[in-house]
Amino acid sequence: MVNVTDGYGSSILGYPRIGPHRELKRALEAYWRGAIPRAELLAVGRDIQERQFNELAATGLTQVPGNTFSFYDHVLDNALLFGAVPKRFEQYRDELDPLDFYFLMARGNPDVPPLELVRFFGTNYHYRQPELDADSEFSLHPEALLDEFDRAKERGIELRPVVLGPLSLLLLSKAGQIPGQDEFDTLKLLDKLLPAYEQLFEILAKRGSTCVQLDEPAFTSERTPAELAAFEAAYQRLSKAPLRPRMLVTGQYGDFGEALRILAASNVEAIGLDLSSYRITPEDLAEIPGIRRKRLYAGVISGQNVWRADRHVTLEYLNRLAQVCPDLVVSTGTTLLHVPYDLLIEYDILGNVADRLAFAKQKVGEVVSLAKALTDGPSESWRKRPTEVHFKQKHAVRQRVYAVTPEMRTREPYSVRRTAQQAKLNLPPVPATTLGSFPQTNKIRQARYELGQGRLSFDDYKKRIEAEIEATIRLQEDIGLDVLVHGEHERNDMIQYFAELLDGFATTHFGWVQVYGSRCVRPPIIYGDVSRPAPMSVEWISYAQSLTDKPVKGMVTGPVTMLARSFVRQDLPLHETADQVALAIRDELADLEKAGIVIIQVDEPALREMLPLRPTGRAEYLRWAVGAFRLATSGVKPETQIHTHIGYSGRAEVVEAIEELDCDVTAIVATRSIEWVVKALKADSGTDHGLSHGVGPGVYESRSARIPDIDELDELLTAAAEAITPDRLWANPDGGLKTRHYWQLEPSLRNLVAAARRVRRRALENE
Repeated sequence: MVNVTDGYGSSILGYPRIGPHRELKRALEAYWRGAIPRAELLAVGRDIQERQFNELAATGLTQVPGNTFSFYDHVLDNALLFGAVPKRFEQYRDELDPLDFYFLMARGNPDVPPLELVRFFGTNYHYRQPELDADSEFSLHPEALLDEFDRAKERGIELRPVVLGPLSLLLLSKAGQIPGQDEFDTLKLLDKLLPAYEQLFEILAKRGSTCVQLDEPAFTSERTPAELAAFEAAYQRLSKAPLRPRMLVTGQYGDFGEALRILAASNVEAIGLDLSSYRITPEDLAEIPGIRRKRLYAGVISGQNVWRADRHVTLEYLNRLAQVCPDLVVSTGTTLLHVPYDLLIEYDILGNVADRLAFAKQKVGEVVSLAKALTDGPSESWRKRPTEVHFKQKHAVRQRVYAVTPEMRTREPYSVRRTAQQAKLNLPPVPATTLGSFPQTNKIRQARYELGQGRLSFDDYKKRIEAEIEATIRLQEDIGLDVLVHGEHERNDMIQYFAELLDGFATTHFGWVQVYGSRCVRPPIIYGDVSRPAPMSVEWISYAQSLTDKPVKGMVTGPVTMLARSFVRQDLPLHETADQVALAIRDELADLEKAGIVIIQVDEPALREMLPLRPTGRAEYLRWAVGAFRLATSGVKPETQIHTHIGYSGRAEVVEAIEELDCDVTAIVATRSIEWVVKALKADSGTDHGLSHGVGPGVYESRSARIPDIDELDELLTAAAEAITPDRLWANPDGGLKTRHYWQLEPSLRNLVAAARRVRRRALENE
């Protein structure tokens, strides 16, 4: 252990990995389309790694994390580190280069779907979910990890390798079912997996590693006694490994709960707490037996928001913590993967807002500065407090929120609306549609760039967008979709587009954050009261509707998703900000309805994402989240059909919340998780009620390049149709199609339409 007289340590738990200028994104996409060789992609990855550990070491951090780079996803990397390859991919292992085999698991091919894409602990990041079954075996493959460790060591930098902990690796994996065997619990594989960790520890120790970081984010969620017992047994065993580095076990994304007590009583040397998400009092920490002899990585700097910490308040808290845990390391609460790289390259954020922001580079500076102040006392520069943000307040917005009544969150009964909508729309059973976006062509991206640079007039830009919209409408008519979309060609991103048109939001030019693989977004920043100065989507949707006799859906992002995908202000309760956004959306829906749009989709894919990881607070969250959605959507007429799109969740309380949204049609991600959707559709599903309104189980995976065949889609739709009447069933992909190519999209949608017509025909024959 470090002698405290030498000073308190400083570290972070991870760092962005796409490159400061999205170098990795560009290299990946060039490689996937065959424009650059493998060697060039590998060189880009190597350069990002080396620049990162060199720059972090130069900041003054006393410990630098390693093995945080990934070509696609770190959870998939960890699965392959321990040889967890599903059987359906094994046949390709000898045929492909290791990197191409890795991308096969992440992206699939026409014959094999990729690993499922799953949201990561309430963040906007998605991981590829490993698949395990009772016959799974593990083997260690540490070549990439060791190569980076050795390259850094040659430069005099010792990296602390970051590895997903064994319990989280198993709990984050999907349990495969072997025919004829009982339902499988992935934790049954723990005894098979731990020897591979012990082997890795021995190799690292012999390499000169003094510390390894094991991330166990699964234990910031509610866990069963059996899972906690497995956690305790695993770390008792690993801590007794005959040759190993010191172990740092982190609990990122929330309250480490009972896992903290287990680790404090074990021989694990160091524990990392996300104190930015869940701030335990020093007095409560002192009550945990064994904690005083541990090295505590105090995660006081948030890795999930961009607001600068109050350094005076934080330093006072750290001083109190140091009385309990003298061996203290100032750290981030989570990896910095979820925030942009550098605030200083932004030039268009309001000054008094920018003064209170910190992106990844600035957060590293905060960690180092706090550690120095904890050791030596505050420097002269600390005398000046940071500029206070005067959050933009609008009296009219506040008054409008306070004037909301329960009646404003209520529509006519679904039975009344359904009759009115059937008369208005006259849709067939199992209507086929998509969920909004179509591919963003290079021509459209270039037009948007030229408009921003002032090299293209808005009139000329409008003509280009309208041409793209018309092409999208004609394609959908030719494919045979029953309800069309305009394609969202005018939108760079579903969140940023609306954020740029709403008051109270700030947007960035270079604040890119990785979502998965090469997919990046620029989350906006909510800094003030939110209102809508003018209609945001009416012009584009109305133009699309003028081109066809088929209904065209209006497409709007819901209030909860606007919050979940933004960096939210901290001076106002979330529920009040959600209602402000909901009222702005309510106004947009009213204008769409006046323009003759009869179907409006209000997307809420983030409803499940913001659900608290532990039971405490879930009911209250769902109360205000559902209330915000209903406030946004309850101002329309009965004949206006409201759709929404949500992410996967088998949780009973979320299924109940979906029903409480009172949406006319709900599209749900169900590509390879149809079972829970079918269960939720049934009235005897074990919840108070099943999903009684229209449902569109997403049966075509929009994020995969794979083209599903008709029989596969027919099977999934038939399973759903057996649970409800076909007139409540919709056929749709599980998400937008923005990232697809037209050569992938067109045959997939034609197969979707053909499968829907099969189910429709059988339903009509059985009447």
